[in-house]
Amino acid sequence: MGTYLAAATVEAAVAAMADGARPVAGGTDLVVAARQGKTPLPVSLVGIHRIPGLDSIAETEDGLEIGTLVSHASVVDNPKIRTHFTALADASALVGSHATRAQGTIGGNVMNASPAMDTGAPLLCFGATAVLASAAGERSINLVELWTGPGSTSADPRELLVSIKVPAPPANTGSAYVRLQYRRQMEIAVVGAAAVVSLEDDLITSAAIAITALAPVIHRVPAAEEALVGTSGDEESVAGASDAAAQAARPIDDVRASATYRKAMAAVVTKRAIAAAIARAHGDDVAIPASETTFGS
Repeated sequence: MGTYLAAATVEAAVAAMADGARPVAGGTDLVVAARQGKTPLPVSLVGIHRIPGLDSIAETEDGLEIGTLVSHASVVDNPKIRTHFTALADASALVGSHATRAQGTIGGNVMNASPAMDTGAPLLCFGATAVLASAAGERSINLVELWTGPGSTSADPRELLVSIKVPAPPANTGSAYVRLQYRRQMEIAVVGAAAVVSLEDDLITSAAIAITALAPVIHRVPAAEEALVGTSGDEESVAGASDAAAQAARPIDDVRASATYRKAMAAVVTKRAIAAAIARAHGDDVAIPASETTFGS
């Protein structure tokens, strides 16, 4: 017989986790995995949905702090995110169905550590860090260090993700996340890319590019970023960055797409993400999610 505890505080939750319980909130990934026979439901669960403050988005001196229980629907609806962290709104707008976006949490997405998650590439490009709590206190960790492989993280099983901190981008920054669309409500991405670019005097002064579903973990592509910095984002530099992203891809064959197809489409989605990010940096109106503007619904 399994056990379940609804924790009212972070302290109560981490105490239960120290005894082997697994945290659950939206539970979308957990339930889907159990139904598909991939992973059985844990014997002991601790509900964290009643803990105050974990479902808030707070503006800080350094940027944003997004609570682990913030739903994808809340991310999409937040004016600050839509304006200054637009790629993240693009990504959350693509997560599953309306019901999934209302129930699924960004914290669950991050800790699930799927290389095909939509929110991972934008968070990585923005330089986000995860705040983990345990009986010993809190610590922050970069997402690059947190994600160690498909479905695995470096977090101790007794640590609870409480928030994600996202630094504020410079002025004149635009961002976008684009994924290949087969149908509007796909569970996970086949190929995706995020781009964050900052402009000064119409030249790109900094760029971050990350690719989704193209390697065991979501990762940035330094060669693509270098191809953009110092340019106006002209067709040649964007093409060079997109080709670099394709070269950095290490995709696999599976039931959703072949590795060859994924690698070819890596350049396409990266090019479209960069174009949308540059347009937004110039103040142009690119609808959320950017994927629907570039591929259609």
